[in-house]
Amino acid sequence: MFSGIIEKVARAYCSGRRLYVENVISVNVGDSVSVNGVCLTVVDIGRYITFELGEETLKKTNLRESRFVNLERALKVGDRINGHLVTGHVDGVIRVRKIVKRGNTYWIAFEIPKNEFGIVEKGSIALNGISLTIAKVENEVFWVQVVPYTWENTNFRFLKVGDKVNYEIDLVAKYIKALGDFYGCKCFKESHS
Repeated sequence: MFSGIIEKVARAYCSGRRLYVENVISVNVGDSVSVNGVCLTVVDIGRYITFELGEETLKKTNLRESRFVNLERALKVGDRINGHLVTGHVDGVIRVRKIVKRGNTYWIAFEIPKNEFGIVEKGSIALNGISLTIAKVENEVFWVQVVPYTWENTNFRFLKVGDKVNYEIDLVAKYIKALGDFYGCKCFKESHS
């Protein structure tokens, strides 16, 4: 479990089913690390921290093409949660539609994933592992506002329109939908289908 508060940004490259990340955080073999929001297990440590990638991970994430990744070590029992609960079980990738600088903040628009429940104004979402609040939802995009600290200390500063970003819908929203589906509640409809 993670909080979506990024500790470091590191260079990375993927070769086959292995991801090599610049060794910039203290970890041990077997540790869970959020890499661009994906929960991965450390399998080797040297000049690079090495992770093995499964087929599903390669299919559902942007790790194959990411050159800079956000890193966060797993929470320990008793840690403060400064963001929101993030599992590291990425739901898929979405593309950046627009980046606008307003004053000292950045507003970024992302495409809304098809048939995805939980994209609501003031709701939480993890993007490349970053805990963010959805500021606005309109038509086929949602917007987040990124403050200068987050911009400067995450890989968002490298984003361009069209780039793929990993997303994870808020855990609470997923459970609410699952309960509604289980009990056949018609009050939950798929958003943006």
